[in-house]
Parts: sequence; C-alpha cells; structure tokens
Amino acid sequence: MNRSEKAAIIERLKARAEAASIAVVTDFKGMPVEKMTELRDVLRNGGGEYHVVKNTLAGIAFTGTQHEVISSKLKDNCAVALGFDDPVAVAKALVEFTKKSKQFAIKFASLEGSFLNEAQLGELAKLPGKQELLAKALGTMNAVPTNFVGLFANIIRTFLYALNAIKEQKEAA
Repeated sequence: MNRSEKAAIIERLKARAEAASIAVVTDFKGMPVEKMTELRDVLRNGGGEYHVVKNTLAGIAFTGTQHEVISSKLKDNCAVALGFDDPVAVAKALVEFTKKSKQFAIKFASLEGSFLNEAQLGELAKLPGKQELLAKALGTMNAVPTNFVGLFANIIRTFLYALNAIKEQKEAA
C-alpha cells in the first residue's frame, strides 16, 4: 500500500469518524468471513458501519476528531464500529453479537468524546433506544391534553347532573 492509498483511507475514516456519535473498538481475531458479513449487516440495520483498518492509520484518522480519546489505545487486532444515528442501537447490536460469537470481543469505545470501557458499553446497551424514548415522550406529551379534556368533561358532567337534579326536584314539587 503506497502513501496515497494510506492517505485516502485516513481521510475517508476521519470523515466517517467526525460524523459518528459512537466509535467502538473490537477484537475480531479468528472470526470467519461469514460472521464478519453478518456483523456488518446487523450494524448497517442499526445505523452503523464496521471497518477493519490498520491501527496506525486508525490512530491518525481519529486524531483531531471527537473520538481522539481512543486513538492512542489501538493495539493488536482491532476493528472499529461507527454509529451515526442512535449510539444505543449500535451498542446493543455489538453486545448481542458478542453473545453469538466466541471470537468477537468489545475492547472499548468513545461516545461523543467520552471514553467507555466494555462494562460501560454494556450498560449503554441496556438503555432504551431512540425510537422507544421518542414513543415514551410522545405518550407523555399526549397524556397532558387528554387528561385536560377529561378533567373538563367531568366538570361539565357534574354540572349537568346538578342541573338535572334541580330540574327533577322542581318537577316533583
């Protein structure tokens, strides 16, 4: 690989890393190609990507980005998973994949510039995803006007019951 190819790889990875909200460094030693393809598909469905890059090139690419905290820690066989939309979805996909594959392991991660170890990434994976949080927020926002309407309906209903009781009382007299 010549200098221009290396420079192109660094620039491409740097552009992707700047756009990513999470970068997870993994170990893939001994993992068959079929499993690697399956992992890439799972990550793509979760809004992420998986890159196998030389450590020196990845370290250079992450320098100057929000994921610089992991650039100096790249050692041995490493690959990087990048997540763009929902960092929780990428974390969940990777944690689930570690349960399926013995050769695959999570080393550490960077979430918007904060360093996360494997245990912290596991805790992130336990959080509800973006879609679930949006649904809960929408349900809460919808509950306020619904309860407001219900409250006024009860006031009007009580008022009508009182008027009806007065009417019946006057008819009986």
